Amino acid sequence: MPDTPWTIGRLLTWTTDFLGEKKADSPRLDAEVLLAHARGCRRIELYTAYEEVAEDSLRTTFRQLIRQRAEGMPVAYLVGFREFFSLPFLVTPEVLIPRPETELLVVRILDLAKSLKKGLTADGLTADGPLRIADIGTGSGVVAICCAKHLPDCQVTATDISESALEVTRKNIQRHEVASQIKLVQSDLFDQFPPAESQDAKKYHLIASN
Repeated sequence: MPDTPWTIGRLLTWTTDFLGEKKADSPRLDAEVLLAHARGCRRIELYTAYEEVAEDSLRTTFRQLIRQRAEGMPVAYLVGFREFFSLPFLVTPEVLIPRPETELLVVRILDLAKSLKKGLTADGLTADGPLRIADIGTGSGVVAICCAKHLPDCQVTATDISESALEVTRKNIQRHEVASQIKLVQSDLFDQFPPAESQDAKKYHLIASN
C-alpha cells in the first residue's frame, strides 16, 4: 500500500511488529515510548492523535531511534530517563538503568525506617541526630533520592566509585530538590569516607546497596 499515509497509529503498528521480529522484550511499549519522545508528547497523547499523519521530520527522528533500539540500545538511554518509584530519573550510559525489582529495596528501607521510629524523637531524629542512611554504589541515585523524598528528616551518604555516575546523581538530586539531605562521596565502598571525628560518626542506621 504505497499510497497509504503514515499515521501515528500505522507507525505504532508497524514498529511494534518490527521490534517483535527483533526479539525486543516489550515491542509495543518501546514503540510508544520512542514515538512519544520523538513527537515531544506523553504516551497517552498518541492515542488522541492516532489518525494524524506523521510529518517527514518526525518519521526521520523516529526511524533513527528505532534503528538504534533494534541494534540493542536500551530505550532508557535513547530517551534519557527512566521512571522509578513514580519519579522520573535522568539515565545515561554512565549508569545502570534502574530496574523495577530495585523498588523492592526502597520499600524495604522505608519499612525498616518505620520500625526505627520507635526510637525517634518528635522531630523525627534519633537520640544522636537524624536517621542516617548509606547508599553504596548509588549509580543514578534512585535509592538515595527516593529515601530522601519519602523520609524528609533522613540524611543520606551516597557513594560511587565513578565520578561520571556521581555527575548523573547530582543532576537527579537537583531535579528532585533533595540536595540538603544527600551527601555524595566518590569512593570504592567505604574507602574514601571522610575521617570520623568519633566512633559514632561512622555509624549508620541503615546501609543499602543494589
